[in-house]
Amino acid sequence: MANLASKLAALGLGTALIGGGVFIAKHEGEVLGTYSDPVGMTTSCYGRADPSHQLGQVFSPDECVAQLAEDIKKHDRQLTQVVRVQLSEQEYQAYLSFHYNVGPGNFRSSTLLRKLNAGDRVDACIELTHACSKTRGTCEGWTYAGGRQLPGLVTRRREERDLCLQGALSHEAN
Repeated sequence: MANLASKLAALGLGTALIGGGVFIAKHEGEVLGTYSDPVGMTTSCYGRADPSHQLGQVFSPDECVAQLAEDIKKHDRQLTQVVRVQLSEQEYQAYLSFHYNVGPGNFRSSTLLRKLNAGDRVDACIELTHACSKTRGTCEGWTYAGGRQLPGLVTRRREERDLCLQGALSHEAN
């Protein structure tokens, strides 16, 4: 991942975006082409969902890193437009990963964002793994795709929560 960090830095990303990108890449994995994700969307490289992509396309490692950098910048803009509180670097990276994975609409309408903007930093972090679903009757966080719970999302949400809590608790200690 150090190589990825240096490539993202070479594309002009700052420290927080690089950290977020490395965290995202760890959970998305790198596929040098297109694939069908768990909900059937054509996806490429580090989880880019792009309707213009066709299954069977191939991308170079540099093209995949460029896609990731472009996507991270877009998600950063969308995230910072709706978050009304100053975030620690850890909170920022956790929320950037979450935003990247669930999309801007889900993030904007989340209880997590409402709690975060109300200043309930710790509760917002906990929402990453304990968000409740009325339709499923569960409080397991955003760990389902295509109607089934995915072990990779369980791990990702736990790691996002833990990273987020590091930042939230250090912020409250100051």
